Amino acid sequence: MGIFSRISDIFKSNVNELIDRAENPEKMVKQIILDMQKELTKSVQALGKAVASERIAEKQYNEAIRKSADWEAKAKAALAANNIDLAKRALAQKVRADEEVATYKEMYETISNQTEAIRTQVETLRAKLAEAKSRQAMLIARSQMAETKKSLAQSIGSVDTSSSFEKFNRMEQRITEKEAEADAFAEMAGAVSSREYETFEQLQTDAKVDTELQRLMAEMGKLTLDKDELTLEEQIAAAEAAAEAAVAESVD
Repeated sequence: MGIFSRISDIFKSNVNELIDRAENPEKMVKQIILDMQKELTKSVQALGKAVASERIAEKQYNEAIRKSADWEAKAKAALAANNIDLAKRALAQKVRADEEVATYKEMYETISNQTEAIRTQVETLRAKLAEAKSRQAMLIARSQMAETKKSLAQSIGSVDTSSSFEKFNRMEQRITEKEAEADAFAEMAGAVSSREYETFEQLQTDAKVDTELQRLMAEMGKLTLDKDELTLEEQIAAAEAAAEAAVAESVD
């Protein structure tokens, strides 16, 4: 029968082969499932009609068998009544009924075989449809992954890597120069800070020396330092004189 002519490729080919021939595999997979669903609906309808025809042929076949048996029973009854003519007429009807039996039997068997073939094809299509639905998500995911890999490869291939790395190296060199400048400024700032620290430290040392000098002179009772009246040289000379006098007194 021709009801499966549109899906012959589906029975003979693998779904992956159909996808490989498609420009858009995702759409092809979805379209295959839609087509298979439509064909399954049509095939189920055809199977229903075939089953109906099979039941009609079976009914006609059984009716012919019943008629044959009925005429045979009548012929027997006529013979039992010694009515040969009536028995012959009944047997003539039985012969015609037997011919119908043979005709309806052949018709029934033919339709029954065709119906069974359609039923097998329907089950095959139903199994193929279930397989396609179960593999749909996986096939679409594989298609999308392949497209992504292709796009990435094309993008990488279109990039001038030598030019990009040359730019990257120049940028790295500029950053290195900036870091060197920053280190130099930091070193200079540290040197200035160190000199300022040394100056402040010297001032503090001088102040302590003056304080100690005044303390010693005050303890010796020889001289009171007056910064407004004596210069630094005079203060030192006075301190030395006081020290010599102290030594002389200790000797005496």
